[in-house]
Amino acid sequence: MEKHSLQEINENYIDVLKEIGNVGAGNAMTAIASMLSIKVNMHVPQVQLLEISKLGAVICPEEEVVVGIFLEIGSDIQGSMMFMMRMGPAKYLVNRLMGRDPDYAGDFTEMDLSALKEIGNIIAGSYLSALATMTNLVITPSIPYISIDMAASLLSVPAIEFGQYGDYVLLIETEFGNQVVLDGYFILMPDQESYDKILTALGFSM
Repeated sequence: MEKHSLQEINENYIDVLKEIGNVGAGNAMTAIASMLSIKVNMHVPQVQLLEISKLGAVICPEEEVVVGIFLEIGSDIQGSMMFMMRMGPAKYLVNRLMGRDPDYAGDFTEMDLSALKEIGNIIAGSYLSALATMTNLVITPSIPYISIDMAASLLSVPAIEFGQYGDYVLLIETEFGNQVVLDGYFILMPDQESYDKILTALGFSM
């Protein structure tokens, strides 16, 4: 059987992927707004099929310290995903969740890191749920792992983990907030067999 990868999808299927991004981002922001008891306005997510090597240039400077939440995905599709936030949005979300001054700039505590993992888990789960709903596939995430490091170091994880599956990732960039604009980056890389399952489920001729 001829194998396809996401970079081969035509504009019609890019639109479908954008809709997955829209639904996932909407679900995620609704959950975050409820958790933090705040009003959240969401910008239209930016969806790209991107070479792994270009992730750093799109997200932020390589030396910038960011928060990365990494999960394996299983069941009907196999692969990995990561949700990344810059430190400003991460601190703001944790401070609101912990009832602190939103401008508090202290180091993260163990409880803060646990809260960040939960936030990341909710956001990642929202995107995966949208993908599962539109494809009728069962997609199960693993327990999330969290790391705080320079972007270049964190992005070496998808470069290594995802590199065994292909050269391209699905990147969804979301901006949300009210008085403060926050941004986050959802990176998805299924293995080759899972690519084919997703494309078939979306109506792509195999």
